[in-house]
Parts: sequence; structure tokens; C-alpha cells
Amino acid sequence: MPTVKINARDIIIQVAETNGTTWTPIGGLNSAVPNAGENEEVVDTTTFDSAGNYEQEVIQRGATLALEGFLLKDPANGAQDPGQARVEALATQVGFASVGKIRFRHPVDTQWKVWNATFSLGEHGGGNNDKYAWVATITRSGPSTTAAVSASVAEDGE
Repeated sequence: MPTVKINARDIIIQVAETNGTTWTPIGGLNSAVPNAGENEEVVDTTTFDSAGNYEQEVIQRGATLALEGFLLKDPANGAQDPGQARVEALATQVGFASVGKIRFRHPVDTQWKVWNATFSLGEHGGGNNDKYAWVATITRSGPSTTAAVSASVAEDGE
């Protein structure tokens, strides 16, 4: 079977609720950019034996997921999109409580990428002819893990 180009807009991103087993999609997104090299640290290992060639080793790996979109609220009751609200709740926490879980994948993937992560909110708002922007950065804390995509749509929260 030939390979295909994957649409960036088809990425599925979910945040874990406080129980750690229920996953909620984050709505209203129009940009999701994983950065597998963010927070990476290297050490210079160049010596005289390197013969003038730079050498290095990676000492720390890191990653972020930058999200941008529009603030979503129910006009009848003011309730925010549940995924956005969960990210915002995590973004107010400190210490151990500031670490939550996120998972993401494309529809053709058979595995979720799962991160323990911290959550930070970016600039919100907009100008005269704009919709209200919603921005968050999710920073991986610890190693990336995977989880199988289950056969049950309800279990995956889709």
C-alpha cells in the first residue's frame, strides 16, 4: 500500500480528566505543532582528538505541543469547551498538581503518544474583526510513552 500525506487538521488531541482514565478532546483548534526538540540540552564533547570537528552528546530530551485556536463557549450557559477548560484548570496549578496527561495521534496511527505534561496558557484575545483566540503550550514532563488505540470508540473518547 502506498504512503499518503496526512492532514495536520486531522490530529486528535485529548487531555485526561482528574480521574486519569477519561479522555476529553480539546476543541476549537486550528493549529497543533509538536516540537520534539524543545528543551533539549547538549554537552560539547569536542577534544583535541576531534581534529577541529565539533562533537556533542544529547544530555536531555524534551518536547512541547503548541496549540492555537478559538475560545469555544456555549452561548446558552457560558460553559467552555470541556477540553479547553481542563487545559486551563491544569495551567493554574503548581507543584505535583500542575502535571496532567495528554495524548495525541493521527487517524491512521495505531498508537497514541502519551505524555505527562505541564500546561501553560498563551496570549488570548484578538482585534476588532477577530474571533477570540485561545492558545496553550503543553510541555512534556518525563519520557513519551504509547498506548494502543482501542477498538472501542467510546473508550477512546472520540
